[in-house]
Formats: sequence, C-alpha cells, structure tokens
Amino acid sequence: MRRTIVLVALAVTSMVALAFLIPLGLMIKEMARDQAMSDAERQAVALAPVLATTTDHALVGRAVASTRAGQSGRVAVYLPDGGVVGLGRVGAGDVHLAMSDVRTSSVEVAGGTAFVQPIALDGGRTALAEVFVPAADQTRGVLRAWLVLGAVGLVLVIGSLLVADRLAARVVRATTRLAEASSALGAGDLSVRVHPSGPAELVEAGRAFNTMADRVRQLLAAEREMAADLSHRLRTPLTALRLNAEALGDDQAAEQTRVAIDRLEREVDLVITSARRAGPGEEADCDVAELLRERLGFWSALAEDQQRPWSLRGAGGEVHVPVPRAELAASVDAVVGNVFRHTPERTEFVVSVQQRDGVVGVIVEDAGPGVAESSDAVQRGRSSAGSTGLGLDIARRVAESTGGRLAVDRSSLGGARVCMWLWQRPAAPKPTRRRDRRRRTREAFWLA
Repeated sequence: MRRTIVLVALAVTSMVALAFLIPLGLMIKEMARDQAMSDAERQAVALAPVLATTTDHALVGRAVASTRAGQSGRVAVYLPDGGVVGLGRVGAGDVHLAMSDVRTSSVEVAGGTAFVQPIALDGGRTALAEVFVPAADQTRGVLRAWLVLGAVGLVLVIGSLLVADRLAARVVRATTRLAEASSALGAGDLSVRVHPSGPAELVEAGRAFNTMADRVRQLLAAEREMAADLSHRLRTPLTALRLNAEALGDDQAAEQTRVAIDRLEREVDLVITSARRAGPGEEADCDVAELLRERLGFWSALAEDQQRPWSLRGAGGEVHVPVPRAELAASVDAVVGNVFRHTPERTEFVVSVQQRDGVVGVIVEDAGPGVAESSDAVQRGRSSAGSTGLGLDIARRVAESTGGRLAVDRSSLGGARVCMWLWQRPAAPKPTRRRDRRRRTREAFWLA
C-alpha cells in the first residue's frame, strides 16, 4: 500500500509538473528570441536619422560602426544608389522585396536570422538596414532557464514523494497495528488494544476493534465465572452425598454409589480448573489475604453444618503474588475441599498465610488422619486415600508457575499440612544447587 501510494503521487506530480514546465520552457525560448529580435530592431531604427540626412558611404559606415551589432560586423545598409555598407547576408531578391513593400521582415540565413528594416528617405527613396542575429543570441539564457525549471520540477516531485511517503507510512502503520492486534486477539490475547490513529476511517475502525475486544473479554470472563460459580455450588451437595454414601455400608450398590460420586466430583473439579484458569491477557496479580477471606467465607457454611472448627490466620493485610486470582481460587478450593472429603466431621482445620523474603506460604492444616507417603502423592498427583489427587495437582501447578513448590507433610494438629510456596516475583530461573539449598533452608524455617 505504501509503495502504491508513492507511485501514484509520483505519476500525478510528474504529469502536473510536465503540463506546466513544458509550455513554460517553450515560452521562455520564444521570449529569448523575441528579445533578440527586438534588440536588432532598435539598432536598425537607430540608423534612420543618419540615413535621413546623408547617404554618404563614409558617414553611413561610421554610423554603422557606432552600433553594438555594427562593431561585430552584423549590420549592413543597402543605399538607394545600390551601394552596400557592411557585410550583407540577405539575397538580392529579399532586399528588393523588402524595399518595394516597405515593411520589416525576418529572413532566415545561415547561422541565424537577418532582421530587415526599410527606412523611407526624401524623394521617395528607400534605404534598407539589415541586422544579423546569430542563433546563439536567440537562445541566450534558455538552457539555464530550462535547467532551473527542471530543478524546480524535480524538487517538487521529490517533495511530493516525501509527503506521500509520510502520509502512506501513517496510514500503513495504523493499518499494520490494527492487523497485528486482530491477529493477537485471534490467537487468544484478550488484553491487546490499539491506539486509534491515522485517517478518520482507521481511527473509527480502531475504536470499534477496542470495543469488540472489551466485549469479548467481558463475555469470556462472565462465562468462566458462571461455570466456576455453578461448580462451586455443586461442592456442598457433593460433599453431603459423599458423607451419606460412606454410611451406606459395604454392599455393591453402596460401592457403585461412591464410585459415581467420585466420578462426578472429578468432573466438577475439572470444570472448576478449566473455568477458573486465567484467560489470555488476564492480569497475573492477586491479593492472597483477600482471596482467602472470601473463599473461607464460602466454605464456612459447610464447616458449620459438619461442626468443624476452623480459623484463618495471617490474612489481615494485603499479600500480593503473581498468580491470576481465578487460578489461585481454584487451588485453594481444591486443597480445602480435600479436607472435607478426606477427614471425618468435626475435624478441625486451619488456613494461614505466611510471608517473608519474597516468599508467600498458603498453608492448610487439619487434625485428620494425615496423608501417607506425602512426597509420592505430590509427585504422582494422587493421594493415598483413593482420590485422584487432582486438588494437589492443581495446587502444585499454581505454586510452580511462580517458581515455588508444593509441600505435604504432617501438621501440628496431627493431620496433613499442605503448603503452597509462592514467589512474589515472576517465575524464577532454574535453581542452582546454592539457590536450592537456600530455598530449602527458607522453607525449613517456615515449617519449623
């Protein structure tokens, strides 16, 4: 597009320049010739007073020599007696015709043009003054004028090309930005926006694109929230069903019921995980303390039904981590949900937040039976209680996305302790041995 606009500007400017410069150049050439012939006419007429008083060859010769053209040998005077003063260049026929018609004329001769001026004398006699104008005098200054006109035309064309290129670059830049933003949006980057620029049409297109991108992001966010909220609402009745299924006994129907509940619970966890996963371009920043207060408020209703004592510690201020809120909420719900699934009713649990040296710990402890082979459970993504371990896997991925890790061991309450260690700076580089020892020392301090 940019090259096309420049070529169009070149073609249009060149045609306009030629349309003006060619006639102007021809006019300058004609003006130069007219000026030379007018000068020759003035010198010829200047001899009239001398010829009117005398036709003496010597006196006429001195008058001819006093003119500028005469000094160059370009003036000749044809006297009535047939004599010629100076070097004549016009043929006898042209001389006779000019004298008989008594009118000025221009006769083309070798090397230029002869201007012939009849001069009427007393007694009905006629003399003829001839002034030779060389071709060089007729084109004097024309070449220089043409070069100046050509330079002016070239400057105008180059200037128009530069202006067209800048305008085209502005249009192309705005179009390219809009195309790149469209490609990024199509690739899933919902945060991409364009700064409307360029012509009014492209500015309007940029604004329409931004409006569309905002609307798409709002719709996707609303869809994720709706799916996640619906899934979370299903957790409470699913937990109640699991508890009721545990009391059905050991017959085949009870076992099938428990298997069906497990399968349904896994599907709900998958829905929560996919729906809560941060959309492209979603801001990776979350206030852990505020999120825990919100999610524990949600779980408090079920804890009250099951008479579970619980507490939230260290969530009084603001604690930010580079994790999208939706992903961290899904991992917290998964870990807290494991407490309700794998511990009996009235079992106490504690959720706490610890922060030091750029590391944030989200710790969930319970007073249940604990988790056997906890390290293997984290590595395999499965727990030892017959669960799929999806909750631990969700928490592990969230922790590792910041460069941290997930740890499972025995809590001071006697049950399991799940610790999500989150780095407050973006994903850390792969740890060296020294960094690994430093990290383990820091975690040992928190676990102590």
